[in-house]
Amino acid sequence: MTTFENLGLRNEIITAVDCLGFENPMPVQEQVIPFVMNETRDLIALAQTGTGKTAAFGLPLLNMIDNTKKQIQALILSPTRELCIQISNDLKNYAQYMHATKIVPVYGGENIVSQIRQLAEQPQILVATPGRLIDLINRKKIKFDNVKFLVLDEADEMLNMGFQEDLETILQNVPDERRTLLFSATMPKEIEHIAQKYMNESKSISIGIRNSGSDNVEHVYYSVQASNRYAALKRIVDINPDIYGIVFCRTRQETKDVAEKLMRDGYNADALHGDLSQPQRDSVMSKFRIRNLQILVATDVAARGLDVNDLTHVINYNLPDDVEIYTHRSGRTGRANKKGISVSIIHSREHKRINEIERMVKKTFKKEAVPSGLDICKRQLFYMIERMEHVQVNDDQINQFLPHVFKKLEYLQKEDVIRRFVSLEFNRFLDYYKNAADLNIPDKPNHNESNKSRNGRNRENSGNREKTSKRGQRIRMKINFGAKQNASPRSVLGLINDTTNDKSINISNIEISNKFTFFDVFADQSEQLINAFYRNNRTPFVIDIVKENKRQQQYQDAEYNFYENVRKSTRSAKSQKSNINKRKRKRTRY
Repeated sequence: MTTFENLGLRNEIITAVDCLGFENPMPVQEQVIPFVMNETRDLIALAQTGTGKTAAFGLPLLNMIDNTKKQIQALILSPTRELCIQISNDLKNYAQYMHATKIVPVYGGENIVSQIRQLAEQPQILVATPGRLIDLINRKKIKFDNVKFLVLDEADEMLNMGFQEDLETILQNVPDERRTLLFSATMPKEIEHIAQKYMNESKSISIGIRNSGSDNVEHVYYSVQASNRYAALKRIVDINPDIYGIVFCRTRQETKDVAEKLMRDGYNADALHGDLSQPQRDSVMSKFRIRNLQILVATDVAARGLDVNDLTHVINYNLPDDVEIYTHRSGRTGRANKKGISVSIIHSREHKRINEIERMVKKTFKKEAVPSGLDICKRQLFYMIERMEHVQVNDDQINQFLPHVFKKLEYLQKEDVIRRFVSLEFNRFLDYYKNAADLNIPDKPNHNESNKSRNGRNRENSGNREKTSKRGQRIRMKINFGAKQNASPRSVLGLINDTTNDKSINISNIEISNKFTFFDVFADQSEQLINAFYRNNRTPFVIDIVKENKRQQQYQDAEYNFYENVRKSTRSAKSQKSNINKRKRKRTRY
């Protein structure tokens, strides 16, 4: 079995690694460390987040730099502030016995003046986010003349965050003779472009299957009505009382809403999204890392670069649009040879997406039933008893109180004490779930339905489908696209189709007014519609649910206008007929 000593690292590094509790190299370290130290070619390493990449490039870099020279010899780029700080801290731990080695992180969200002061004496290793590094380059505070190694960590994330232009600027500024080490969880075309343009004779090392998930992650999904998504989330959390996980949402607003509901319902939860200031973000992350928070609700953008160990669950409150995003999400659990679970809450129309993700990540998803109220009560009760069994009793602290307690309870039998103790801790779950409904829906997607036109041309089965559908009742929605914009039923359906890219959404009862178009849709599809138009920055149109009173008023107005038009038409017809008869009588008289 390979050890760190076998890899030829310095004694100071071996000592630090031992102090950190590292026993044997992880697969990515076992392949990357010898390559970096013994060859001169560039490297493309494909490995999931949490597989030990920082040590894979950090240990050989520390082994090869000359710490007698006050020059930047290694430049490491990372996508986010959090990851930049973490890489820097990890490298400082590896170099704790290399006293002349200086490692400096530079990133946005902090005073640039203080970071410039740290660069007055050049470090041997600089860890940076692209935006702040470009700023320092423009201020002429960075000298790249002696850079021998350029590391691009989480390269796919940097491109997803829009740093391609910054990356190309940086790559053009570092010496051509440097070695480039590129680390990525996935291999999109943009990464291949950078590799072809800026890397020489690169070797590819892949840990696991390209674009696949970790073998330590179990993938499960629950199928529910869209309107029951939050109720299903609560049950998933309740059936896992020791959960420590991230809930991923599509939008900032949804993130805020879900986090607020969880906190209101008594869970240790908080939100991480783009509207937070840097101090607020740091506060949330600090509480989550020390487990003061059990659940973090986040958007993909806000969670980029987030690195937290020992997550038990990743929960997809909504499936992402991109399979690579799913890979990143699920890769946040199941790290360091520990098991993790990636959970997806889907509605009846998303079974096809599960199949697509299965094919791409080459993993089988297991459908699980949403826990019943009885299941949750049993799990919570046994969890509480397990905690009581293993609680550490501090005799020195509690002995002084026990005589009074024993006297107070002496009239109770042992069974009565246990019964009252259980009831005291457990009544809230029993009360909440005593009449809990079954949230599950059948996993039988109708594949022919996706080929049907949503504009009502397939009417022969639509009536039966509505009667037997378990999706729930239809609700009224509106879009700010009306007669003023030359709206027609066909153009409205086309707009919805183009924006959602889903022909299975069932639209009916379309009514076009001057400013708005009103239509009916199944309740479990309303959220999908709202999210699709919210995410699409290219369309000026907004979809919303019509309040019940407005809907009634709308129908009342329509009914009034209809009968008023009929009345006017009838009066006009009678008047015309009367005038004709008068003219006939007049002609007859003469």
